[in-house]
Amino acid sequence: MILREATRPDLPFVLALLDDDGAVRAEATEAHERAFAAIEADARNEMLVLADGHEVVGCLQLTYIPGLGQGGGERALVEAVRIRADRRGGGLGAELMRLAVERARGRGCGLVQLTSNKRRSAAHRFYERLGFARSHEGFKLHLEP
Repeated sequence: MILREATRPDLPFVLALLDDDGAVRAEATEAHERAFAAIEADARNEMLVLADGHEVVGCLQLTYIPGLGQGGGERALVEAVRIRADRRGGGLGAELMRLAVERARGRGCGLVQLTSNKRRSAAHRFYERLGFARSHEGFKLHLEP
């Protein structure tokens, strides 16, 4: 298994993972193409894939956030963590997160943070097993176009 930055040919597989299936390629829309290009062009964003040979089995996005808190140190935000449905339960999610944390540490981040949907209790137990603490309550405000 290797963790690498996603390339444009990976996009349909990443979209399938984000749709929580991962078994079939998903079609990329123009909006997906723009978002992927923006992530690729931004040194503070990385769309990462966990690959088993040429096969994409997992993904996540890391965003590096500069801030004045935490002594002025950078923090890493983890989003869109997925393992392909037929590969779950074998430790790949833990390996994906371990590699992401290692990557953030190597960049000098002093903190890794993430949010998880309140309905995903199994995911919450997973993150707690990895050492993440429920330290804050999260809020979101959806903006209509």
